[in-house]
Parts: sequence; C-alpha cells; structure tokens
Amino acid sequence: MLHLFDNGGDILVNRLEEILLFNRHFVEQREYEPFETSKFPDKKLVVLSCMDTRLIELLPHAMNFKNGDAKLIKNAGAIVSHPFGSIMRSIIVAVYDLGAEDVCVVGHYGCGMTSIDPEQTMQKMLDQGVSEDTIKTLEFAGVDLRAWLKRVESIPDSVRESVEVIRSHPLMPKYVKVHGLVIDPHTGQLDVVVNGYE
Repeated sequence: MLHLFDNGGDILVNRLEEILLFNRHFVEQREYEPFETSKFPDKKLVVLSCMDTRLIELLPHAMNFKNGDAKLIKNAGAIVSHPFGSIMRSIIVAVYDLGAEDVCVVGHYGCGMTSIDPEQTMQKMLDQGVSEDTIKTLEFAGVDLRAWLKRVESIPDSVRESVEVIRSHPLMPKYVKVHGLVIDPHTGQLDVVVNGYE
C-alpha cells in the first residue's frame, strides 16, 4: 500500500492523485491478474444492492461470489424507483445481453434511507449553495423533490416492492426468477423476503 504523507503527517496529494498513483503501481505489478474474467456473469445472476460502504466486500463474501460471478448494481436503498429508469435498464440488459437468469434485490438492516428527512436534505442543498430559485424551478417543472428523496419506512417492504416492479415488468421474461433478501451489514446474515422459486 502506498503512503503519501510528508513528515508532519499531512497528505501530499489529493484523492484523485492518490488513486492514480496507486493504480499505476497496481497495473505495473500486474495485480489485476487474479480478477480477470469475462463480462458474462458465471452464476447467471444480477444483484441490486444498496450503496452502503459496509456491503462493498461483505455482500459478495456473504453470497459466495467472486469477481465474474454476478452483475452488481448499486443505488441508495436497493430501490427500483421507476420501471423505465437506469436500474431497470441495467437489469434488462443483464438478462437479455449478458445471460442473467436470476435477480436478487438485497436491502439491508440499518439502511440510511430509513432515516433520511427530505426537508433536512433540501436544507443541506440550500446551505451548500443550491439556490432557492433552482428548487422552485424544479418544483414548477413538476419535480417533487420531497417524493424523490422520500424515506423508506420498511426495508423488507421496500425489497418486496422492488421485486414486484422487476417481476411484473412487461419486458422481463417469465423464466427469470426474482428474489428479495435483507442482509445484516454486521454479520452478513441473509433473510429471505421473497423466494422467486416459490
């Protein structure tokens, strides 16, 4: 691991420079070789999970997959909020073009989406320089920011709702099985909310 500090402990480079310096070393040392695989998911699986930092390594280990086994899609809350949005498009592409036959929606306990407060988030936007006029313009254009930033009341219910959007999508083939799970972000334990085989 590269340590890029001066004698006083101050960081000498910004985050992007640090990433690029590390990457140069990574490529030169051929550290990518253990991760080589194809673009097709070996386990014919696509997983939608939350972007929570605790799940980056925990979720693949808890679900027993390695690099190349599954297509991973992440967003805030593991939510399919629109049947023709980018999340659903990614799932459809994974099925038709990359051979996925199972879809797992994996929410997690203690998700930040259960505590989000749209009013507070909007205030943070204002505090950090988004103008009141911008918010008013968006609202005038029909964007309901409060609904867009809405809190998730129940993770299992949210997982069920996303499973239903995927399962009932008019472009989703009937042979694709859609499952819903909730993971414990501390232990990795998976609880089944929807068994797509039943």
